[in-house]
Amino acid sequence: MKNIAFALLLAFAAAACKPGADKEAGEAAEAPATEETSQVDLTQAQYETAGIETAGFSVRKLSGTVAANGVIDIPPQNLVSISAPLGGFVRKSELLQGMKVQKGEVLAVVENPDFIPMQQDYLETQGKLEYAGQEYQRQSELSKENVNAQKALQQASSELKVLLARLAGLKERIRTAGIDMAGLEKGHIASTASIRSPIAGSVTVVNVNLGKYVNPTDVMFEIVDTDHLHVELAVFEQDIPKVKLGQLVRFRVSNNPAQEDLAKVYLINQKINDDRTVRVHCHLESEDHSLLPQNFVKAVIETGANPVNALPDEAVVDFEGKSYVFVKDPKKERGFDMVEVSRGISENGFTEVKMPATAKENSTFVVKGAYALLSKLKNADEEEH
Repeated sequence: MKNIAFALLLAFAAAACKPGADKEAGEAAEAPATEETSQVDLTQAQYETAGIETAGFSVRKLSGTVAANGVIDIPPQNLVSISAPLGGFVRKSELLQGMKVQKGEVLAVVENPDFIPMQQDYLETQGKLEYAGQEYQRQSELSKENVNAQKALQQASSELKVLLARLAGLKERIRTAGIDMAGLEKGHIASTASIRSPIAGSVTVVNVNLGKYVNPTDVMFEIVDTDHLHVELAVFEQDIPKVKLGQLVRFRVSNNPAQEDLAKVYLINQKINDDRTVRVHCHLESEDHSLLPQNFVKAVIETGANPVNALPDEAVVDFEGKSYVFVKDPKKERGFDMVEVSRGISENGFTEVKMPATAKENSTFVVKGAYALLSKLKNADEEEH
């Protein structure tokens, strides 16, 4: 019997002397101290000081949303590229980028020697037309008296029509070039033409300088009318079924993220782009002159109101990138458990809360004082550590 007792004593001594035994025992002793608790208990005084209020879920109709990015864009009719239809040398231009111009205002004066023969042809044709008109009138009167052959009347009529067509073509060409028609009608031939603005707006591009020759295809200026901007969004293809015409769009621009503007879905493209997005065209609810073309936009499209389980915004607290709510412990009068949740839609002071699958139904939540509980819980953890 003594031998058995002695053998057991040696076995315990050997186990205690194993390398790392002290370390394992130390780690086992420290392990409970490193665990963070998710439960908090309050005294009556703490409960009253924190202003704790509890309630269950509220079923709220919150708008479903689709997030999208895009830009502020301009309708095609509000962006104009200006060129000299017949080309020429720039003799006058005082435009700078950012300047405002009115419709019909002279943007530049160009000079082209080819303007001169064109005006000469016009004046000569005008003179011939006057004679051809008189000749046609004379032949018509003679034809009524059967004095001349029908052929002469037909020739006079044909000549008159040819000259009328030629004069109309020259007049339109001269008008397109920007030559002063009023002066030409008085016999004044000019070698210069004025390039005028077809719209009112702001000058965004200036590609000319004095003396530069511009071809008919060269863009001299670009003018933008920013009075009718719109929002062009790129919506991922899986979200397109949720987007309908007339839905409200809330958006913010990159250079002024504090301001929210409103728009409505106006058009939905029927083509999926290479990046698997669909273009959605939105009209502004009210014109905002602080917006600039090509401003980057972050937008939310409200796709409809759906009933969801929601809590007041202050009931949901954020900590280290995660969201939590405090659920009342039914076994304790002033005990609460911190439970991680997923946020959903937030609107009008309420946030959709998605509970984990293990959560109990009909739970009671802290709707006021949740941040006070979070502070107490984390302070207690730090003290333990």
